[in-house]
Amino acid sequence: MSVSTIKQATEQKMLRSVDSLKCSLAKVRTGRAHAGILDHITVEYYGSPVPINQVANVTLIDARTIGVSVWEKKLAGAVEKAIRDSDLGLNPAAMGELIRVPMPPLSEERRREMVKLVKSEGENAKVAVRNQRRDANNEVRDLVKAKEISEDDERRSQDDIQKLTDRTVAEIDKLLAAKEQEVMTV
Repeated sequence: MSVSTIKQATEQKMLRSVDSLKCSLAKVRTGRAHAGILDHITVEYYGSPVPINQVANVTLIDARTIGVSVWEKKLAGAVEKAIRDSDLGLNPAAMGELIRVPMPPLSEERRREMVKLVKSEGENAKVAVRNQRRDANNEVRDLVKAKEISEDDERRSQDDIQKLTDRTVAEIDKLLAAKEQEVMTV
């Protein structure tokens, strides 16, 4: 294995960590409605769990209301129950084939809890990135022990990996600041 492949693999892993953080942050509820908040909810459909967006259209009715249009009328009750039973604290109301999901405003205390959750998710992503840096540096050290590269190449590689880590952590910080601002906005 060469140094360049180690760097490329590490960069890919770090990008996956950032993508995972983005998915986690999308699930965090803010005061405004957004269709992505229901993406992780599954509905029982002919005996197998299926994501809500595969059995219904999820749209925004207004800034604080999500509309769920079920494709099969008999699924409306199951979709409504799945939304109600989710950990989001939402109370859907069925109106025929359309299920209205109003987003209740968050209290100041709940907003602070959400910010703590966001920071926790961000810290987990940073830990994952640091672990990937450690693994890459260990792989480079193994190349030096095997005498495939020189110690100067090792130092250069470690500097490059550190720069990559710093860029990724800065991107994570930017995502966290944006999400924290979004959660705290009334």
